Amino acid sequence: MQDTINQINFLKQFVSENRIKRFDEVINQRTNYIQIVLENLYQAHNASAVLRSCESFGLQTVHFIENKNSLKISADVAMGSSNWLTINRYKDAENNTINALTKLKQQGFKIVATTPHTNSYTIDALPIDQKIALVFGTEIDGISKDVYDLADEFVKIPMYGFTESFNISVCAALCMYELTTRVRKNIPNYLLTNEEKQEVYLNWLKTSVDKSSQLLNQHFKTV
Repeated sequence: MQDTINQINFLKQFVSENRIKRFDEVINQRTNYIQIVLENLYQAHNASAVLRSCESFGLQTVHFIENKNSLKISADVAMGSSNWLTINRYKDAENNTINALTKLKQQGFKIVATTPHTNSYTIDALPIDQKIALVFGTEIDGISKDVYDLADEFVKIPMYGFTESFNISVCAALCMYELTTRVRKNIPNYLLTNEEKQEVYLNWLKTSVDKSSQLLNQHFKTV
């Protein structure tokens, strides 16, 4: 951890005071208590809109499962949000869905799958007493059978019209708003740990400083 702190202190000199102040404000509102899992999204604007919502609501980590479709980010939709998020991509295992969800379970997350077709919790009634990995499936087919089999809970948003479901990016934003509002009011210690903060902060600085890797290598070879 001391190495990370040293790198942070070194890179700070290349960043304006206003940006450092903004980093400090944002990092203190970040959480990993809720993490978003996107399974096989194929439309770049949907994935990008979800990333933008994650960043705006203070969620730090997103998992992208790439069994069929690769993560593509639309710059004009994401508005740079991916630069400030921790994005984990699962694309090299025999079954990336099982690999991703098993890892999250091992980390203490409750796997919550979003689907309008299951007799499930409404989003406002979903228990939040455990860390949540909220899973969204493809735009047309929804979540896969593997997600159904591994999910601990299912959740939906109440709907009162003829349309069967929301667009995935809208659904994700509504879920994030509801869950983050309740978590911030009711769950102690939901924010990033000090170690998580340092790691994220360093990545933000690396993103902000041109040729940061080269600068770090040159500096720490000579000190």
